[in-house]
Amino acid sequence: MTIHHNSRRKVVTRSGNVLILNAGSSSIKFSVFALDGDELSLDSRGQVEGIGTKPHFVAKDASGASLRDETFEIAGPDGHGQALRRMNRWLRKRLADDRLVAVGHRVVHGGADFAASVAIDEAVLERLEALVPLAPLHQPHNLAAIRAIQGQMPGLLQVACFDTAFHRNHPELADWFALPRRFYDEGIRRYGFHGLSYEYIAHALREVAPDVANGRVVVAHLGSGASMGALHNGRSMDSTMGFTALDGLPMGTRPGALDPGVVLHLMRAHAMDADALERLLYHECGLKGLSGISNDVRALLASDNPRAARAIDLFVYRICRELGALTAALGGLDGLVFTAGIGERSPEIRARVCDQSAWLGIEIDEQANRAGGPLISTAGSRVRVYAIPTDEELMIARHTLALLRGR
Repeated sequence: MTIHHNSRRKVVTRSGNVLILNAGSSSIKFSVFALDGDELSLDSRGQVEGIGTKPHFVAKDASGASLRDETFEIAGPDGHGQALRRMNRWLRKRLADDRLVAVGHRVVHGGADFAASVAIDEAVLERLEALVPLAPLHQPHNLAAIRAIQGQMPGLLQVACFDTAFHRNHPELADWFALPRRFYDEGIRRYGFHGLSYEYIAHALREVAPDVANGRVVVAHLGSGASMGALHNGRSMDSTMGFTALDGLPMGTRPGALDPGVVLHLMRAHAMDADALERLLYHECGLKGLSGISNDVRALLASDNPRAARAIDLFVYRICRELGALTAALGGLDGLVFTAGIGERSPEIRARVCDQSAWLGIEIDEQANRAGGPLISTAGSRVRVYAIPTDEELMIARHTLALLRGR
């Protein structure tokens, strides 16, 4: 859908391209979807990584063939803006006259205000800026990309798609902490994250396993950031993450669920202030802190260091423990889905989780698991188990297209 502006009216056609951005602290991942009527098809995807050091720009077409592979220099502090300008120049050549019609952004935290994707304006940006302390690893960079696009392509529709939105309709009991009511009214509640991934899996299950999709399913989104979600009939019922993305499972550099008394002790015994605690909890804990070696599961599995083994053991144990808790929240379990980087690509982690969860009636097919699925359980398994790649970018594109249509 290409939009041409003039002083009197907006003329809308049914073709064009939608750009999807997922901006992190040192990288910007992107996808470009071509629009043909109401259909979206992947044109290209890639990333600029190493922002702040030596940026590396990689782009591939839908088949995986290389379109661009270059390293470049950045001058000055505006690393994300310069990376986006270089990406934009490449896109203009790639797309020629078939213009961009909208940009969709992954925004990690939507707080209590945003239960659905929203067109971005200054008022929305101000409300999202206020949520930066709740997602300091992600939110500032998500918003930096939005500001950069505003400056480089003014007037282009930008859409914020939230990792929290999918969970906003979960049961009210899943929202609450046992705190005085006034804190809930201030927005201190359990939000849940990785919602774009869970939403995609809920849709994908309708194609892969329609009989399971309407049942009780736990999705294990296992990556550098890891969480698990309970779904019933494709709807979020609960999640391991809560007020922030620190909660739940141990992650690459985050501890997961932590007794708040530990934080009080660190403040008193180690004189740690809020900034020091933030550095510790977001950057120095999890698999990296426990192993002292790496936050990468592949490196830990390959290591013969007992600390690496301990970190993996804890990771698997906590996944299994949360699986039991979410099964209880659902009142039973019909399906288990592994997704995201580790969940999709680590047969060993999948096998260990399934073996330790055999009490639920899970029985894994070793050959199917090594092959990557999608179905990796045996015919006799009471719980169907799948490995399904997630596609958060496609979900963002769908939400962006819906808002584009609404305008």
